[in-house]
Amino acid sequence: MKRHAAEFIGTFALVFAGTGALVVNQTSNGAISHVGIALTFGLVVLAMIYAVGDISGAHLNPAVTLGFCAARRMPWADALPYIASQCLGAFAASGVLRGLFPQMPAHLGATLPTGTVAQAFVFEVIMTLLLMFVILRVSTGANEKGITAGIAVGAVITLEALFGGPISGASMNPARSLAPAVVSGQLNSLWIYIAAPILGALLAVPLCRCVCVEEHCCDAGRAAPDK
Repeated sequence: MKRHAAEFIGTFALVFAGTGALVVNQTSNGAISHVGIALTFGLVVLAMIYAVGDISGAHLNPAVTLGFCAARRMPWADALPYIASQCLGAFAASGVLRGLFPQMPAHLGATLPTGTVAQAFVFEVIMTLLLMFVILRVSTGANEKGITAGIAVGAVITLEALFGGPISGASMNPARSLAPAVVSGQLNSLWIYIAAPILGALLAVPLCRCVCVEEHCCDAGRAAPDK
């Protein structure tokens, strides 16, 4: 239960701060800016890795959880409780934002493509692939709390939000997109932000195996994390 509570709290913080930055940016006539929004997403993830990384791994993202399962760094049986906790945290955050901003500026931070559907899909696949690749390379398992992991993951999220945000919204996270889309009723392009991040995270696993020098990188020989 502690791991699931950690995923709930961490994902709540991610969605509240990240999508909240989008909402506040619109209501304040751009006071935060695109750069500020990108930094908000990166910094909140960095903070949550330090806060709960040693408890649950601070996945905060169903695609990352599925990537860890595909890499056999955590049991598949743990995937559903993790994903449920992440989605509940995301919905709680979007619900709070809707209560605070009933006119739903910026559609509560829902991710919407500004380019073509193909552009958004490919951006999300590649960005999530790179994110998952970095996570797999800097983490020692499904649970992580280290200076290297926090800085590396926070930095890559900030980087991808900076250059990918104007095209696809730089979600890389089904829970982060699902909650504001459902709460605000913006469901038209939701499938992109569920399918593409999952595909990208799964593709990162064989990519990691290509460069890993350890004998049991991302395979059944790697020990699962302690419960």
